This record gives sequence, structure tokens and C-alpha cells, in this order.
Amino acid sequence: MKRTLLRGTNAAATMAFSNAWNYCVPLTVLAVACLVRTAHCQAAVQTENVTVFEGATAQISCRLQNYDGSIVVIQNPRRQTLFFNGTRALKDDRFQMTLFTTRLVSVTLRNVSVSDEGGYFCLLYADATHHQVATLSVLVPTDTPAVEVKQDAVEGGESELTCVSPRSKPAATLKWMRNGKEIPGVVSQQQNGKTFSVSSTIRFPVERKDNGAALSCEASHPTLDVPKRVRHYRLEVYFAPTVRIVPPTGILREGDSLSLTCSVTGNPLPLNIQWSKINDTSPDRGELTGPTFQISRLSQSHNGTYLCQAQNDYGRASDQYTLLVYDPGAVVETHSAVPYAVIGGVLALLVFTVICVLIVTIWCSVRQKGSYLTHEASGLDEHGEVQEAFLNGNDASQGKKEYLL
Repeated sequence: MKRTLLRGTNAAATMAFSNAWNYCVPLTVLAVACLVRTAHCQAAVQTENVTVFEGATAQISCRLQNYDGSIVVIQNPRRQTLFFNGTRALKDDRFQMTLFTTRLVSVTLRNVSVSDEGGYFCLLYADATHHQVATLSVLVPTDTPAVEVKQDAVEGGESELTCVSPRSKPAATLKWMRNGKEIPGVVSQQQNGKTFSVSSTIRFPVERKDNGAALSCEASHPTLDVPKRVRHYRLEVYFAPTVRIVPPTGILREGDSLSLTCSVTGNPLPLNIQWSKINDTSPDRGELTGPTFQISRLSQSHNGTYLCQAQNDYGRASDQYTLLVYDPGAVVETHSAVPYAVIGGVLALLVFTVICVLIVTIWCSVRQKGSYLTHEASGLDEHGEVQEAFLNGNDASQGKKEYLL
């Protein structure tokens, strides 16, 4: 975009402008003539629009054509004069006149903020007033978004998470992801002056298996040198404890040692694990080491049911184990009874086999006898037919022949 600067050709004009400066006459009044002769203004001054990141340094340049030493003025978007020719007019050390020649006037602005955004005027006071405006645009990249949790996620309930990009220009784009898949969220946007605050909220039911699930919120912005900024979040689901007693293996005899481990899960993990014996106090020689309950030498007095309990803010759980200590005699009798049980089983199998064989034999005998009686009855019927034919006077040989056939 081109801007026009004014130039003066005589001492009277220079003196007039000097007086105007001394008495703080607004230079905007002197630029009215440029609006009438736009084509001529554009031919005298040229500018370019500038876009920078917040915090960077912007360079505002005015290119002059046929400059003859006329007055050059640089103004900010509020029409405050920054430089009068090469002299600083506004006490703002962030602005520096870096170049002033017959062809180019250049001003730099350090540590740019969004409040500096707008049009910067290059004015040339000559026979007529020429001006052009260089538009400064300031971009605000989004920072890594933050995750806000409205309330704790409890098993069987619902989790609500909000991803927030508090400040950006233009507005950032937010997206929730889990296991490579997008989770649709409710997006809201609020403008704060020239910047934007963006948030995305997701709600979903949670179970115990969701504890530790990895989620991420991705913020995209056209100013980023990387595709996106990502905030990772690990979901924490609170749930009541579960308790399981790990029993020993094999038969426990008098004099053996016992070790019971209480396996506990829960979030938060219960720190206080309680052991007790149902309908009795804790037995003698019992030792507790964290979740493990131990008895060094077992006896019949230790028989009974042992209970392990755990509790957190979301519930209580327990498990029990019944201990039965055998004396050596009982164990021997138990082992000696095993062969008799095996022998009894074999005898029962033999008796069952014999019964099956008898049933099959009787069934086959009855079937064979029935077949014999049926054939005998069939022979009597044929003999009766021959006799009847003879009595009726038919030829005996013919009847015999028919019979034989």
C-alpha cells in the first residue's frame, strides 16, 4: 500500500511548518490536500504493510520519489508524531529511526504488542501534502494449551475436561484426541480486545479400566513453526478397593509356617490393611508385615477363618481364608484311604460291564427266537394252499408245479 509525503520548496513554507510544529498544530490538517490529489500523492510516497509476531521487531519503511529535502513526518495509528524529519518527537525508546535518505525512510519498533497494531502514516510536506499508510498487523501464537478438570472422575460417573488456549490472534483451533481418534468437544470462543480465548470441553462416562488412559489436547495456529502444540493428560479414575487373599499351596501340618498375602487394588490405594480372625482375636505368634500375615509355627489352635479388610474414600472391601491345620496322624489316614477308594471304583466298573453284557445277550436271544417262529408259520400257510387245490379237483401235478414255483 502506498503513502504520500509532503515536500516544501521555499523558506516560507518551511517557516510555516516550523511554526505549526512549535504551536502543536495537528499535522492531520495539513494532509487534507492529499485527499484531493490522490494520484499525485501515491506517486510521491510508497509504503508496504507489515505483519509480525507479538514481541518481535517491526520495520516500517517509506519509499520517496523525487525527494527534494521537504519535511517528512512519521505518525503512529493514534496520529501522534513519532519523527519530524530525523528528529524524535515521541518519547518511546522502542521506536528508532534506522535510515533517512532521499529514497528511503525506515523506522523500527522493538517488542511489538497488539496495542501497536494499526496504520502508520508517512507524510511528505511539499507543494502539496502527500501521505501513505503502512498497516502493521500483529499475530499472537497460541501457547501450549492447559487442561482444566471440573471434578474428580469416579467409577460409574462422568468425567469433564476442558482444554483452554487463553490467548491467541487469530483464534486457535483445539482438538481432543484419544488413542489416535478425535473426541468431539463443545468449543467456545471469547474475544479479549484484539486477542481470543478458546476452550473445548469433553464429557464421557468412566470405568475402572479408564484409569491411566492417555488423552491429549492439540492446539493448531497459522503462526506456529510446528503443526501444533500438544498438552498430554493422563486420566485418573477413582474407585473403591478390591481385596483378594493369596492362599498357600499344599497341606498345612502342625509346626509348618503360614504366610497369607492380602492383594489390594483401589484408587487411591488403601494404606491401612486390617487382619482379623472371625469370632476370635488375632492368634498368638501372628506377625503383620504390610499386607502379609505370618504365623511361624502352626497348631490346631490356629484353625479358623481369617479376614483381610481395606478401605478408601470410595468404599470398603474384604476377603477371607479358612485355615485347617492337620496333625500327622490325620494326614496318614487320609493317604491310606486313597487305594481303597480306587479299588471300589474298579469293582463298580466291572459289575456295570457284566450287567451290560447280560442285557445284550438276552436281547439277541429273544430276537433270534422270534425270527424262527415267523418262518415256521409261513411254511404252514403254503402247505394249506396245496391241499385246498387238490380238494377242488385241480390237477395235482399242476398244483404241485405251481407250489414248487
